[in-house]
Amino acid sequence: MFLQALLIFVLQLIYVPVLTMRTILLVKNQTKTAAGVGLLEGIIYIVSLIFVFQDLSNIYNIVAYIVGFSVGLLLGGSLEKKLAIGYITYQANILDKNMELVTALRSAGFGVTVFTGEGINTARYRLDIVAKRSRETELLEIIDQYEPKAFLMSYEIRSFKGGYLTKSMKKRAVTFFKKKQSKEELK
Repeated sequence: MFLQALLIFVLQLIYVPVLTMRTILLVKNQTKTAAGVGLLEGIIYIVSLIFVFQDLSNIYNIVAYIVGFSVGLLLGGSLEKKLAIGYITYQANILDKNMELVTALRSAGFGVTVFTGEGINTARYRLDIVAKRSRETELLEIIDQYEPKAFLMSYEIRSFKGGYLTKSMKKRAVTFFKKKQSKEELK
């Protein structure tokens, strides 16, 4: 009786993160991969429901399904943060044209475009910065180092094509990591 409830709980711990990954892949426009993940999701879903519906009077199975689903959501959210699939764009609004910040971001391998705009009294500057989501923390640390009072907005990029970014971001990121490793080895 408890073994079946434990199995249902474990199936939910697997099912919900798989569901989370399928949803993320669909949002990121990776439909073929999402379909493959969806196949696995469907199998796990059906098997766990078979166990639950075999005996609806077994409260342990029902509780295991519900609690497993909830814990699976926590696990799926944690997994999504660790994988950080895709790209993100940050808009940094700053008061001065801070070329040190722009240079630091570019040398770290981030794509940066600088815009000049009109504020109520003076010119303002906006940086559009593109980064892999897995490097978001690093991006924010660099911005905070050079412009701690920057107004930041972010949004995820569903897809992009062409431009300087696609080729050079990869090259600059590799160069940046090599320099970073060399500095750490010297310490």
